[in-house]
Amino acid sequence: MDDTMSLTPRADQDTPADQSGRHGGGGSRGGRGTDGRPRRRRVLRWSATVLAVVILGTAGAGYLYYQHLNGNLKKDDLNLGDAKDRAAESEANAAGQTPLNILLIGSDARDTEENQKLGGAKETFGGTPLADVQMLLHVSADRSNMSVVSMPRDTLVDIPKCTDPDSGDVYESRQRTMTNQSLGRGGPGCTVATWEKLTDIHIDHFMMIDFSGVVSMADAIGGVPVCVDKNIHSKDSQGHGSGLKLEKGTTYVKGEQALQWLRTRYGFEDGSDLARAKAQHQYMNSMVRELRKNAKLSNPNKLRKLAEAATNALTVDEGIGTVAKLYDLAGELKKVPTSRITMTTMPNQYVGSRVEPTEDATKLFRLVREDIALDGKDKKKTTEEKAPTDPAAADEEIAVQVQNGTRTDVLAPVSGRATTVAGLLVDKGFTRAVADSSTTPTADTTVVRYPSAELEGDAQRLAKALGIPTKAVEKSTDVSGVTLVVGADWREGTAYKAPKQDDRTPDTAEALNASDTKACMKVNDGFTW
Repeated sequence: MDDTMSLTPRADQDTPADQSGRHGGGGSRGGRGTDGRPRRRRVLRWSATVLAVVILGTAGAGYLYYQHLNGNLKKDDLNLGDAKDRAAESEANAAGQTPLNILLIGSDARDTEENQKLGGAKETFGGTPLADVQMLLHVSADRSNMSVVSMPRDTLVDIPKCTDPDSGDVYESRQRTMTNQSLGRGGPGCTVATWEKLTDIHIDHFMMIDFSGVVSMADAIGGVPVCVDKNIHSKDSQGHGSGLKLEKGTTYVKGEQALQWLRTRYGFEDGSDLARAKAQHQYMNSMVRELRKNAKLSNPNKLRKLAEAATNALTVDEGIGTVAKLYDLAGELKKVPTSRITMTTMPNQYVGSRVEPTEDATKLFRLVREDIALDGKDKKKTTEEKAPTDPAAADEEIAVQVQNGTRTDVLAPVSGRATTVAGLLVDKGFTRAVADSSTTPTADTTVVRYPSAELEGDAQRLAKALGIPTKAVEKSTDVSGVTLVVGADWREGTAYKAPKQDDRTPDTAEALNASDTKACMKVNDGFTW
């Protein structure tokens, strides 16, 4: 299978619950066409999406004079999952600032003649789209840093139930399914819902871009420097590969050559999608540096052409569905210094030919969720406890369910632990505490969960009584009342001792800083010339 194709057979795609066949037949929607009918635009490559965002911010207010650009933008719904399952919105910091989370999505489908000419696989024409590249871009609340997390396309995840807003087609939830299949289950909003379910990070916006937009925008920039440690030709004896051919060292790539770089996996390191993601990170970082240091985009004619290319290629959610809103968004991104942009890949492990998130992935998601910089350069933050909107009831009136979450990958759950801790709570005055043996969750750390705002005060009161940190109190639709999940960090003893928090980015995330000008892709010996 070459670099242009997905690892998943097309026959494996879902059909909607009502069997309308619209998606299975390749109907497309990425906004509304001039004939008024919904159509699913096929899109490709996160790199062009990021390129468009950065360009819109770099080019300046000149874009706002071109009102017709608004008509170029395609729009789609942000989240196709159930509203009750959405991750909680990010809380503001002491200065009233909130983080910004944008999901960048790319697809392997090529539904236009132009995209076919750029190397698209003809057998995918009209097929159900796959979100082969997914990256979460997180901008800190104070705009001091930016973190980007890539998820490999063949990651096994639980995809929630999604409803197509145009046709009403319902796609029931699926367990342990490749994440790239989410796009074909109603649209990009299902990919957003999948990310929120996995990470518990509230996503504010999404952006997608047409495959051919990579070429036009890369040309307008004038080239992006990339590096290989040996001569490379990405083509094997069976013809697999992107066709990329470069000499050892640094080369400025643009146009179709830039596209080849972004598609290449045969020839880079182990030839996997993980290696391709690393190459894409290098390209993105280099592109950001070029845009910020060069004046090549000061030419009004170049800016106009670039703006046309970007807006024609983009599909976005309604929240950023105008050029003015995109300009404002780009202004926020521009505030982040290049030296504070960190690219990472979700830590994972192979399960057969697929991958699944590891415990390090859970940690990485927590760091993003808690707005902790992945470059380790955050100043020590002072946490202000936010008072709940509904005050706590008296201890003896708070009903508490205690669950035993002490099981780990290597240790069995501690027998009777929920009953023991429930007894401790009764002794502390929480006389309505009872053990819940109906479920045995797994929790690395002890948490207090509550289902709705009116019980938040009760949950915080319980946590305070046990010495559980405020950050371990969380809203969850998985519980019906205040619930204490005794984690693997409290397998014994009567007093809870909160573990020291490790806020370092896991080494397995393979962090790459945007200011690193020495990054160079390793070339597999079988693809040199």
